[in-house]
Amino acid sequence: MSTEIIFRSLRKGYDWIVKNKVYHLFFWFFYHFLWWTIFKGGVSKVFHQISDPMTFVSFVSFVIFQATGVYFCLYYLIPRYLEKSKYILYITFVIVTILVIALLIIIPNFVWCYFLGGEICFNSLSKFFWKNTLPSSIGSMTLGMSIKLAKNWLSSQKKQQILEKEKLETELKFLRSQFNPHFLFNTINSIFVLINKNTEMATESLVKFSELLRYQLYECNASQIPLHKEISYLRSFIELEELRQNDNFILTTELPSLIAKNFSIAPFLLMPFIENAFKHISCHTDVPNKIDIKIVMIEDQFVFDISNTVSHEIKGSVDAVEFGGLGLKNVKRRLMLLYPDNYTLNISQSEQLYKVKLTLNLTILEGN
Repeated sequence: MSTEIIFRSLRKGYDWIVKNKVYHLFFWFFYHFLWWTIFKGGVSKVFHQISDPMTFVSFVSFVIFQATGVYFCLYYLIPRYLEKSKYILYITFVIVTILVIALLIIIPNFVWCYFLGGEICFNSLSKFFWKNTLPSSIGSMTLGMSIKLAKNWLSSQKKQQILEKEKLETELKFLRSQFNPHFLFNTINSIFVLINKNTEMATESLVKFSELLRYQLYECNASQIPLHKEISYLRSFIELEELRQNDNFILTTELPSLIAKNFSIAPFLLMPFIENAFKHISCHTDVPNKIDIKIVMIEDQFVFDISNTVSHEIKGSVDAVEFGGLGLKNVKRRLMLLYPDNYTLNISQSEQLYKVKLTLNLTILEGN
């Protein structure tokens, strides 16, 4: 019980010191003790000389006047002149403050010498000003401003990081909100086409569509989701799209059914590429129209390959990437935001084939 009381008392004392900034006093005492140690030539000499009343008064005057000058600069000159870009006035007032501080430090010594008398003492005061109080005042002012400006810079950087993070989160939410209506529109349009052609296929499509919506609404609200869930979602979507293709269509897929580790990935990152492949596939009647989709994991590297045949007269796929294609624009932006320096995206098109290759460095899902 006594230990707890002692701990609480120490805690209250610490809180009082921090709240009233008493630790500043300890800092300035330590700073001047260090300065005097260098000036006098050793710690023992400092202790020996401080025991003398005149030297002790001089030491205290260093602490009080220089600390006062530093805080005057930090809390008055910097906000009033430096932060308002009044640089000439700021520098002028800093120089004046340093000179005033250096002179004020001498006053206790001057008074002491006045009562003692003697010209040698006044000559010593002049030398004391130029070799000690003035350099020390410049040093303390420089140190104080450096600490303050560094603290302000770190605070500004922290605020900037918070703002950038908030901006990033807002932008990602906006990109996802853009993607969802885009996906819904395309899928509903596909089912609508099937209703008049094949009622049974349309019914099956609606079942798959409901599964996709369930996934979208309840299972992927996090910024990162398990990779195997995303692949399962892609598999359902591909099956849904495959239902409305004609007989002259060939689909080849290699989607891993088992992932060795529980890697995570941003949801809906791959969907726009698959949508684009189905949307801009060729419409040949004499040769097959093909889509090839392949996903492989090489250690922690995720590789996604997709290609589709195109008609050489149509530039739809390229235009979708460069000028239109809301989904593809969004996924490019998301890649830059979520995987900076951790992805490569290559998109190319020949006269007959449109290819996309995406490589990502994935991480293990937290909590697993």
